[in-house]
Amino acid sequence: MAEPKIIATVPRSATEQLQISINEYKGKSYLDMRIYYTTDDGANWLPTKKGVTCSPENLDLLSEAIEEAKKEFMTEEE
Repeated sequence: MAEPKIIATVPRSATEQLQISINEYKGKSYLDMRIYYTTDDGANWLPTKKGVTCSPENLDLLSEAIEEAKKEFMTEEE
């Protein structure tokens, strides 16, 4: 199994972050969005069970949903 390719890291707190990566499972690639935690000031990050995987076929739908959310938040800020 190949190492996950980290696309982005979103800080949540000093001890938690959301890692967005491309991961492989049973020979298929997936987008994985998972909460990671650290107990040693960020030297090592460990995955939690809190997360979501998305197949490549659903990436357009996910992207459209994120764009729609961005529009909603922009409207609220005005």
